[in-house]
Amino acid sequence: MRKPDRLNALTGLRCFAAINIVFFHFSNPQWFGWLAPVVDAGYVSVSYFILLSGFVLGYNYNARARAGQLDRVRFWKARFTRIYPIYLLSLLLSVETLGKEYESHTHGMFWTGIVLTPLLLQGFIPSISTFLNTPAWTMSAEASYYVIFPWLARWKRPERAGPYLWKMAGIWMLGLIPGLLYIAFNPDGIAHPNRWSYGHWLWALKYTPYTHVASFIFGVMLAELDELIARDSRLRLWLGLGGFAGIYGLLTLGSLMPYAIMHDGMLMPLFGCIVLGLAGKNPLATLLGWRPLVFVGEASYCLYLLHFNLWNMIHHSHVLDWLGLTRFDPWLSYVVLIALAVATLYLVEKPAQRQLRKWMGA
Repeated sequence: MRKPDRLNALTGLRCFAAINIVFFHFSNPQWFGWLAPVVDAGYVSVSYFILLSGFVLGYNYNARARAGQLDRVRFWKARFTRIYPIYLLSLLLSVETLGKEYESHTHGMFWTGIVLTPLLLQGFIPSISTFLNTPAWTMSAEASYYVIFPWLARWKRPERAGPYLWKMAGIWMLGLIPGLLYIAFNPDGIAHPNRWSYGHWLWALKYTPYTHVASFIFGVMLAELDELIARDSRLRLWLGLGGFAGIYGLLTLGSLMPYAIMHDGMLMPLFGCIVLGLAGKNPLATLLGWRPLVFVGEASYCLYLLHFNLWNMIHHSHVLDWLGLTRFDPWLSYVVLIALAVATLYLVEKPAQRQLRKWMGA
């Protein structure tokens, strides 16, 4: 079957989402003026990435799966070659944190983390979900979603949007249940949970595959809905604009919105509106499909997974001090992070992926 067209605007938005996660971890949100609520809630970019992953896979493979042309083993091999080289690199660059991991876990949990993390399984145990490299928990979740995707992709294509929207609404409500249960029972006893809070059950809510699977499924379903809307439909522009406006409006409410459902679930329909908008042909898609944004967006996986490692390398090496450039920090560090992520894409990720696909027949 013919390969679907590229959706450059979605790649362009990945550029902003990945950079926003960097800002979330390594900046003061108040530096960004009217964008401060967006940076302060940078964790929602991860929810967007998970939903977008489901959509992109559905967009590329759903029709093939329905036609019986999706080879599950080849698909899994291809996914492995896509994510594992940079994932492994991130773990190798995180070796310096082994001492801290040993101090912060029991011996049993430490060695469990040592075994499960290279296998992409650490996310199923909340206490070690962020073992070695904090952002790597996402890939543990993604890997589990890749396993079930070939069956999700075979769902019957909807004939009408109305009944299908109700099904998607049901998935959205299921995605809200973990956060709503956390609010109702408050198992960690935290009065007002936020991005700085720690608790075993909050950790499970934030960093395990169980609580984010609805976002992935929603994305896969969204790809089916996408087929029912013409690419040049004006509806897509309004959906995209409405999605951005709605998310910004909710984020400006700050602590008035419960953290447990904002971390994943609450924004799912609005992310869906944005994806449908940017998957069309309209001024908004043209704007975010600008070539420099797409260029950086293609390195968003490297930037996301390596930004902790690269940030530590930049600052532990004191290279900025030696060059007399400290006064330009952290802005210069952000630029260096992006440059290193792009370099990693072309010098590590793409060559490794090509070689692995050749070896594995993926």
